[in-house]
Amino acid sequence: MRRATAMSAQAVHLLRPAKAAQLAASILLLQSLVFVAPARAEPGTTLHFASNGNFDSNGSYLPGAAGFNLADVNSVTQLNSLPDGVRGLVWVGQCNGVDSTFLNTARPYIGNAKLFGFYLMDDPDPTGLERRRCTADNLKIESDWIHANVPGAKTFILLMTTTSSRRPSFTGAYNPTNSHVDLFGIDPYPCRTELAGCDYNEIDLYIAAAESADVPRDRMVPVYQTFGGGNWVDDGGGQYTLPTVGQLEQIMARWDALIPTPVFDYAYSWGSQNADAALGSSPDLQAVFSRRDESAMNVGSDRARALKW
Repeated sequence: MRRATAMSAQAVHLLRPAKAAQLAASILLLQSLVFVAPARAEPGTTLHFASNGNFDSNGSYLPGAAGFNLADVNSVTQLNSLPDGVRGLVWVGQCNGVDSTFLNTARPYIGNAKLFGFYLMDDPDPTGLERRRCTADNLKIESDWIHANVPGAKTFILLMTTTSSRRPSFTGAYNPTNSHVDLFGIDPYPCRTELAGCDYNEIDLYIAAAESADVPRDRMVPVYQTFGGGNWVDDGGGQYTLPTVGQLEQIMARWDALIPTPVFDYAYSWGSQNADAALGSSPDLQAVFSRRDESAMNVGSDRARALKW
């Protein structure tokens, strides 16, 4: 469970160094704690993923209309149906090692050109205190099998903090060394009713916690909050709130400043999961992603033209 925190502006005024060396140290400390929103950053990835409810009753890929091009798929039929330019991240969700169920899940995708990779687990619990324990060894066995048998496919998990959102920690969890997983989703959800807004500093805290657990930044996948309300309850005694357009842009700007070139980014969630409002029902938030994707394509075109010269 998570709880957000915010640094008081009064803390800045309490720093009154008497010497030049102390002043320099204080400035460095403040730079690490205080975030100044940059000018709107260009997205550093061309791969965009939104989980849940990706297909309508006719099998059409819904998030594509908002610029998403990495689909949440559960079958080869869904993967094959994707439009040109869209690839699939296949849900596994087992963490039992390479048993018959895993093989039956993964083998049908071997050689499929539309495959990006496998979503091995969502919030795996290394402790067994909140849900069935998922060991790093089981993830390692699964990831190794995929790397050996599905060349080029990436493996991905979404990390679960083992403490509160006020002091997030991934200690004793998973990293590239102990799990052989390629990519790790980091999912602070900073917009909550008890805050009457959003605590963007939570993003910094989660990134620092993941780094402390030996997950390098180039392996991290930013997860943007695109849900709120419903039956979700946060660890601060309130509820998550669906970000406004301005708040979502702030979330993206903070991630862009800290993880500028992720392999892909992740919006949670396209579909509603717990009677909540989600991205699929918010045209205003979808428009933010559409503009961002258009900006990315323009930047890519500009870079290509520059290379020709």
